[in-house]
Amino acid sequence: MTDLSTAPANAALARVPRHVAIVMDGNGRYARRRHLPRVFGHKAGVDTMVRVVRAAAERGIEFLTVFAFSSENWKRPDEEVAGLMNLVLFTVQNHLADLQREGVRVRVVGDRSNVSDKVCEAIDRAEAQTAHNRRITLTVAFNYGGRWDVVQACRRIAAAGIDPAHIDEATIARHMALSHAPDPDLFIRTGGEMRLSNFLLWQAAYAELYFSERLWPEFDADELDAALREYARRERRFGMVQPEPSELVANA
Repeated sequence: MTDLSTAPANAALARVPRHVAIVMDGNGRYARRRHLPRVFGHKAGVDTMVRVVRAAAERGIEFLTVFAFSSENWKRPDEEVAGLMNLVLFTVQNHLADLQREGVRVRVVGDRSNVSDKVCEAIDRAEAQTAHNRRITLTVAFNYGGRWDVVQACRRIAAAGIDPAHIDEATIARHMALSHAPDPDLFIRTGGEMRLSNFLLWQAAYAELYFSERLWPEFDADELDAALREYARRERRFGMVQPEPSELVANA
């Protein structure tokens, strides 16, 4: 496996996405194939995440958003859910200092209403200690769902007393959980699955999609660069129809 932290940034391409979003899928399968508890796969996934943040910053990506815990994950076995919650504490304790030194700003978005005070305190500490960093913003979607995000935005708009006649897309975007970041340019999902899984449904409307067969703990520099090369190759249209070459000649 290529070391993400030392791999050459051969993804310094003509067009580097400003914002990359990743569904980090495959941690459980990674552990199962090694006959280990699922939490082992999640811990390995955290290590990969830290390396990917560093690699993304080296390649000029300004925003990286990762799907750490979905609002549907509460349906998993209690032991796994407890392990994922403890993993937040583990990550802050073991990786926050490194992220701070790397100039990473940490933001955590999601519903905290049913998250323990201890976990919320760890999240607050990570955000506060990295608030002034500007090299790259790592947004961790924790207890997050795309539909929840739309609902909470609507509630915030209603609570603000905004006239319905004045509500437009920009108004909704300002009240979404990721209002601090531009919409993602590139949406990566690992683990061989090809679905959005209720992640950034509003924000990813025009993101370029890239699906990797790699399980998340196996995601490395080569695969990251492959995704960036594919992104640079594509022509982004944002719903607009490009004229055919013959039409360009006729209108010249």
